[in-house]
Amino acid sequence: MTDLIFANVSQLNREADADPTALRISVDTKATVNLGEYSRGGKSRGLEAVEALDYDMASKEKLIPGGLLEPVTGQSFLFFGESHKTSDFMVDGLEAWWAQRKPAFSAIRTLVINSDNGPECSGHRTQYLQRLV
Repeated sequence: MTDLIFANVSQLNREADADPTALRISVDTKATVNLGEYSRGGKSRGLEAVEALDYDMASKEKLIPGGLLEPVTGQSFLFFGESHKTSDFMVDGLEAWWAQRKPAFSAIRTLVINSDNGPECSGHRTQYLQRLV
């Protein structure tokens, strides 16, 4: 069953990419990031290690990153929030992207959205679906 679903999605993506009146986008959010000079367990790729605080004691400032990719053109759009990853956060990011890119897509009549079906953008999430419509 899973193979059939992925085959159907792949076919849908190919059809959307070939159709001049359709646009396929991919949208996702990432984990909340504490703002500050924290190492986050990463590796230094520079000549010298970047200094970071030893502990992230009760960081008050956080940032939630979201992103949108136009796979055919490779164009990306980043959006950020300060509260929670929600359906509204996802759709607000889509609306901000559309406000910026709409002039380039006057011929588009169909939008195909690839998303990870996470809790904020599930196909069963009424609020997400209502905002999209």
